[in-house]
Amino acid sequence: MGKKKKRFTVEEGQSIDEVLAQMKEEGYQPVRRVEEPIFQERMEGGEKKVDPVGRQIIFDAVKTE
Repeated sequence: MGKKKKRFTVEEGQSIDEVLAQMKEEGYQPVRRVEEPIFQERMEGGEKKVDPVGRQIIFDAVKTE
């Protein structure tokens, strides 16, 4: 028997619909969507600055019966 929970990440160049189709194909149903920011550090005038450069979308899914 496989895992009951799994995380699916929307990769660059991939649509949310493609990830949802992959989940369904593998027998999972989304239960939660999480968006995590992606930051990049840079030096400016001897000071470290952190800038948001994107976001990563992650779906938590559970196995369907």
